[in-house]
Amino acid sequence: MRRIWWAQIKAVIRLEMKKTFFAKRGLWIYLLAALPVLLFIAYAIATSSQQNRSVSVARRGERPLAYQDLLAVKPGMTSQEVVAILGQPPITFHWTENRPPETEKGAAIDVLHEDYHYSDGQNDLFVGLADGKVESINIHQGNNLGQDSIMFAGVFQFFFLRLAVFFGCLGIFMNLFRGEILDRSLHFYFLAPIRREVLMAGKFLAGLLATCTIFVTSELLQTVAFLWHFPPSVRDLYLYHNHGLEHAAAYLGVTVLACVGYGAFFLVAGMLFRNPIMPAAAILIWEGINPFLPTVLRQFSVIYYLKSLCPVDIPSPPGTPPVLALLISNSDPVSAPVAVLGIVIVALVAIYVSSVQVRRMEINYTSE
Repeated sequence: MRRIWWAQIKAVIRLEMKKTFFAKRGLWIYLLAALPVLLFIAYAIATSSQQNRSVSVARRGERPLAYQDLLAVKPGMTSQEVVAILGQPPITFHWTENRPPETEKGAAIDVLHEDYHYSDGQNDLFVGLADGKVESINIHQGNNLGQDSIMFAGVFQFFFLRLAVFFGCLGIFMNLFRGEILDRSLHFYFLAPIRREVLMAGKFLAGLLATCTIFVTSELLQTVAFLWHFPPSVRDLYLYHNHGLEHAAAYLGVTVLACVGYGAFFLVAGMLFRNPIMPAAAILIWEGINPFLPTVLRQFSVIYYLKSLCPVDIPSPPGTPPVLALLISNSDPVSAPVAVLGIVIVALVAIYVSSVQVRRMEINYTSE
């Protein structure tokens, strides 16, 4: 009997994969999955362009500079002292400010401003001088793998998981049965010699395979785009010595678990509700307010466990509003085995409810 069920599940998966991947109503999901990839590609292009400019400025300098040389410039130094430390600036800009008199009988003063631009090939130093003395110092750091990895974690947690994967699973799993009803084709499945629970399992696995394929591919491309603008030596150091490969594998695993958890939720929502907007909004709000809920209630959500599995914590800078800091931080993370088990249990409960509902389901196309 189990062989027959498995053969029927595979047949349902084959039928559903064609409709899932090529459905016109689901084309927006591909765009949603591509948005973070395009974001990192644009960031890599902009960063590479800035790095090329820094290298060009460094080559035009009087002598090679190190980052410590850039830090040696202090406010109040004269232009001669700056030149003695860093050499003649590769790029200069002069302008004159006409300052009003300090007293009514005084005369206007012309103040000569100079802007110096130095670079060590990686970092840029902008020095502002007024009347020959350093007035402002601005160091623009180049590629910073630590900061970029935090940025990647922020995009993953707050855009990819909470929006892209969430709404992607909504579009695919909610339509597994609702789409059939709207197309007036569900009765063909119900008239076939197949148990409804087996049909539901086949549809769920087809939706899970589709979402995992789309969003895991997106996550892989994001990682490639994220590392593209770094020099090969920096990439190797990050991947093989700074746990880069482990982080990439963790992000992929979290993506799969997100598809499992959200997919199970939206499968049962598609069976219980005619209008998907209300349950989707309710789940989105519940996931959004999860950090503000009591610990017991937090466990009845997907994002609670997913945040615990993310490999990089997002720090809260000083001065961050308490509400935003609570949203960013993960105050009580659970261990990885507990997080994985929690998502599996939540998904199994939702799938069980779906199996009960599919046995009671009656088709009435006229009411749709």
